[in-house]
Amino acid sequence: QVQLVESGGRLVQAGGSLRLSCVTSGINFAINVMGWYRQAPGNQRELVANIMSGGSTNYADSVKGRFTISRDNAKNTVYLQMNSLKFEDTAVYYCRALRFDRSYWGQGTQVTVSS
Repeated sequence: QVQLVESGGRLVQAGGSLRLSCVTSGINFAINVMGWYRQAPGNQRELVANIMSGGSTNYADSVKGRFTISRDNAKNTVYLQMNSLKFEDTAVYYCRALRFDRSYWGQGTQVTVSS
């Protein structure tokens, strides 16, 4: 059974920092592309950042320089370090594992940034 479990979301003031974690099980974590997505009310889900099996990363323009994605293959975990948070970062953040045509999602964790 595949599971992706996010944690770390909470209410934080603008300018603050959070680290999200996504622990996975049931997949060969090391060979999956891992991604963080977010969805704000009324908006479509959007890619925040992803990290390839080899470690290369991609970021949405809106978070470049503020967010950092990383992975620990020994712990089957992907992280999202979020610094200099803005009100517009408020959303539910989802973890995704992708390998060819197989995609798995977590249940999401709420990040709320107060202005």
